[in-house]
Amino acid sequence: MTTLVTGGSKCGKSSLAEKLLDGFCGKKVYIATMQPFGEEALEAISRHRKMREQKGFGTIERYADIQEISLDEGSAVLLECVGNLCANEMFSGDGMCYPDNKIISGIKRLSDFAAELVIVTNQVGSDGIDYAEGTAEYIRLLGEVNRRIAEFADNVIECVYGVPIVLKGEIPC
Repeated sequence: MTTLVTGGSKCGKSSLAEKLLDGFCGKKVYIATMQPFGEEALEAISRHRKMREQKGFGTIERYADIQEISLDEGSAVLLECVGNLCANEMFSGDGMCYPDNKIISGIKRLSDFAAELVIVTNQVGSDGIDYAEGTAEYIRLLGEVNRRIAEFADNVIECVYGVPIVLKGEIPC
């Protein structure tokens, strides 16, 4: 089962995503995609790892190339977040690239191994602001990736002010 959790900044997406896997009895894996830039980021990552350990998650730090992750079949996987993954893939080389197919195939590969896959992403681009070319392309690409994930996901849930709103499927128990 694949569930996409989306929403704006600080809306409760991560908490909801973790709760969706609370009752899972097998191995739980958290794939973290935020690259640590600076001491503050490293401290936050350390703090979050400790919190997740108490919830039974093992952590894989993977900033790009998620298709290379090896998982035990039947695991529960929480991927956080597609926004970071998209930026990491898009801007990691000498110039801008368009990794939408790579990201989608990597997520589909994860879903082939996972009993439960919960994917966290961000809603961006609805503010109507005219951005510089690189940012505008990132927003367009992330929107495309989110749309494609939503197509194959069993459930799509938008989190608004901590309230989950089902857009497709249902809230998994």
